[in-house]
Amino acid sequence: MFTYLNPDVRQRLIKQGKLTRIDQKGNEIPESTLIGDENTSIRLLGPIPLPLSVNGKHYHAQWYAAVRNTEIGKVETLANDLLQEGGQNLFATLATPMAVNSVLVFGEPTKSDNPLIRVHSNCLTGDVFGSQRCECGPQLDLAIERIGNEESGGLVVYMAGHEGRGIGLWAKAATYLLQDSGENTYQANESLGLPVDSRDFSDAASLILRFIGDRPFRLMTNNPKKVGDLSAHGLHSISIEKHVTGVTTSNLSYLNAKKKRGHKLVDADLESVE
Repeated sequence: MFTYLNPDVRQRLIKQGKLTRIDQKGNEIPESTLIGDENTSIRLLGPIPLPLSVNGKHYHAQWYAAVRNTEIGKVETLANDLLQEGGQNLFATLATPMAVNSVLVFGEPTKSDNPLIRVHSNCLTGDVFGSQRCECGPQLDLAIERIGNEESGGLVVYMAGHEGRGIGLWAKAATYLLQDSGENTYQANESLGLPVDSRDFSDAASLILRFIGDRPFRLMTNNPKKVGDLSAHGLHSISIEKHVTGVTTSNLSYLNAKKKRGHKLVDADLESVE
């Protein structure tokens, strides 16, 4: 998507404390401050009240949109050039691969000694279309339900640039065709000459540090690699909460492939077929 904020609106949001910048450790950085590696700083827009409805139940979250500072800078430079050239009509046709991540904050997780968190990789087919080729949509719904019902709340960190374990939607569509020819989800990535998992969790770690600090938390996941990646970026007190839901006959082979690749799943987890 093409993202642009009018400079006057941007300054207004900064003054209101609704547009902030954080470093890799989650600390807020004043606008005028230069840090060692600008590539790792993140812009945050929010909080934005966001009432949610999941499976007929209602929840209230505070939404924050997050994007790398360097990506925002490139977009703003391009937008300013277009405005000077009178090219406002081109905005609708421009596209940039900027990934805008999201944080949903439920309750007051900073008051919890061990808040509940889900770091969820975006999946258009599962999260939006309701595809049963994976369990992503039900996992997202259950995370919102569980965290929304926690007494002190928690976080859902939604990683927008993680489609297909980081290969993007176009390549993911190709892997589905390869899977229909007999390959599993990991083999299909390799057949395209792509990593089986190229996701970057450094921004997720920075956002968790921003919203709960360096405290113990429970992470809803079956993937030990995700825990390892977050730990490598400064989060060390992580306990795993198994997160199994949405098992169907359509995704059993997909989940078995995950199990063989090290996800903490056992045979009993895959027997509750819906």
